[in-house]
Amino acid sequence: MANAYAKINPDNIRWARLRANLTEGMLARKLDVDEEHIAAWEAGEKPITFKQAKKIADKTYVPFGFLFLKHTPEERLPIPDLRTKEGEEIKRPSAELLKIIQIILARQNWFKDYLNQQGSASVPYVGKFSLSSSATDIVSDMKNALEIPEYPTRGSWEDYQRDLVKRIESLGILVMRHGDLGHFTKALSVEEFRGFAIVDKACPIIFVNQADTPSARLFTLIHELAHIWIGQSGISDGGTNPHRKEEILCNAVAAEFLVPGDEFQKLWDKHTEWTDNLPPLEAHFHVSQWVLARRALTLNFISQEQYVQFTEKLKRLYQERESSGSPSFYKTKRSQISEQFSRALIAEALSGRVLLRDASALLGMKPNQVFKFAEELGI
Repeated sequence: MANAYAKINPDNIRWARLRANLTEGMLARKLDVDEEHIAAWEAGEKPITFKQAKKIADKTYVPFGFLFLKHTPEERLPIPDLRTKEGEEIKRPSAELLKIIQIILARQNWFKDYLNQQGSASVPYVGKFSLSSSATDIVSDMKNALEIPEYPTRGSWEDYQRDLVKRIESLGILVMRHGDLGHFTKALSVEEFRGFAIVDKACPIIFVNQADTPSARLFTLIHELAHIWIGQSGISDGGTNPHRKEEILCNAVAAEFLVPGDEFQKLWDKHTEWTDNLPPLEAHFHVSQWVLARRALTLNFISQEQYVQFTEKLKRLYQERESSGSPSFYKTKRSQISEQFSRALIAEALSGRVLLRDASALLGMKPNQVFKFAEELGI
């Protein structure tokens, strides 16, 4: 049988490759072809089969149909871009960032339909405050909604983080956490973004970049929760010196929520090496030393240089530990995908109300893996 060739726009192959930050050689290796094939396809000098074109779309994270457009697509982020670099907005999002937002929006759309069928009410905390609200007022309301006392018994900071995720989800706010787009894909760039929030009255969503160090994710979680409270969607880079009002306020909320300023200042010893303060403060607040260092920076107890040097050291230690092993596929999925979402989708799939292939696509796994994932969740 003769090969069926795809009449695609050659310019769009180059656009897709550059969008994914791939050289001709890098894309060639992903497609298992010679580099000359890529150059020839992009120049329109060599025909390409539908199978090859589909593989290009898959490897560059673009919709297959985009390759057939007459003009190179102009993509825009579907939610506000609040990332800044030296005071200027970052213009070009990576293919990975665009893809993960697409995945999360697809899950949100399904869950909104599900909630509508269940007759669920809207989440009352979405947009309850505004940009003109004070950080302390927002923190007070958030802790009240999450039923967190002024001096909570937190356990370890890992336990505290797990508990916070459960409390946030109990309010109807979904929490998603991914570090990559799946097996054999590169990690999501922490330098590009640390998280984002998608505000919606029926189904608000928080996303945390799991490629970040665990100690930094807690701050991102509360930062994005603050976005829900002020009703402002956005992508955040987690910078310590933001220029957007939304980011300044959400940083202040996260800092005050996790480490109340008055309490922190009373316990900080200015007459000792600043890092010697961290172990006892970690035991007291049950948050990571990364969060404590960030709080010390916001209160001008340490310099930006000291903060950067310390957090870079934490990143190196985390990367060394990560190389030693990882949890099972199903445990990883459980930590990545909102448990409230997963339970609802799997229950619908097992009942036959949702096709197994649709459920597996939303969960990012093969259809036969859905049943094992259900076992992991205890369904």
